[in-house]
Amino acid sequence: MPVDIAKVPRPHRARAVLPIARLLLALVAGSATTATAASCGASHAPAPGAAAITSAAPVVAPATSPIPSITHVGGATAAPTWLGTRTLSVGANGFATAQDTPPELRNRSIITVDDLPPPADGGFHSAIQAVPASVLARSTWTSGCPVAATDLRYVTVSFRGFDGLAHTGELLVHARAADALVTVFGKLFAEGYPIERMRVTSAAELNAPPTGDGNTTAAFACRPVRGQTAWSQHAYGLAVDVNPFQNPYHKGDVVLPELATSYLERGNMRAGMIRPDGPVVRAFASVGWQWGGDYRSLKDFMHFSANGG
Repeated sequence: MPVDIAKVPRPHRARAVLPIARLLLALVAGSATTATAASCGASHAPAPGAAAITSAAPVVAPATSPIPSITHVGGATAAPTWLGTRTLSVGANGFATAQDTPPELRNRSIITVDDLPPPADGGFHSAIQAVPASVLARSTWTSGCPVAATDLRYVTVSFRGFDGLAHTGELLVHARAADALVTVFGKLFAEGYPIERMRVTSAAELNAPPTGDGNTTAAFACRPVRGQTAWSQHAYGLAVDVNPFQNPYHKGDVVLPELATSYLERGNMRAGMIRPDGPVVRAFASVGWQWGGDYRSLKDFMHFSANGG
């Protein structure tokens, strides 16, 4: 029987949410993130031989006892069962056609499925370390990328979900950007800015047919600039895309993610959207990063980069 977590006594909510996340993960297993983003997670211990640069907070393993499925956590709802499963046909320009946003996603506020254990105390924690071999192997990095693996860092940070709960995300970033990005996400956590998912992008995800509904906050992705051959700043670990669905890319007829067209209406502010004068732009500006929402020839509302590219 579905349960509204808002009606569960507060002391029991934390125990309820983690096993529910595992059930919801089964529902959305296989959902592909699009090339509009790249990353999610909790603080880990370093892999053998990888020196931790900052210490991670203790975490607790998710509970495994069976409980009813949850349909609401705070103001967030479970993901539609079809999310990430409906592939779109790609046109001659290399992109799928933009489409109307499905009603279920016009005010998108989805319960976060924990890919990594959440912070045990519900607070902000971060860790920076050399990239563990297992993480590098599931990323998009290859020897043909424009950055050496030794110049990347594996960063975990706490983030606030649309469900109001603390979760842990993961990013691959350039070593020189790691401390700055910890600062940025610490500010966003303190502001209560919601993020749906933060996960290292895999090659399978990057190259999968588009579904137009991905929403992963991410950094490193070994790919060129959209529609060009030059390397993207993502390929150096020097760019981050934040909540791509609420903050789409738009140039001419191209919208990415393709189902996020309702979020081109920037005057209709909804949770997760990035405002020109809002906390996300301020947080990135505090470390000298620039926003793609300020571009003139196109708008890349999700995108922040160290050099403005």
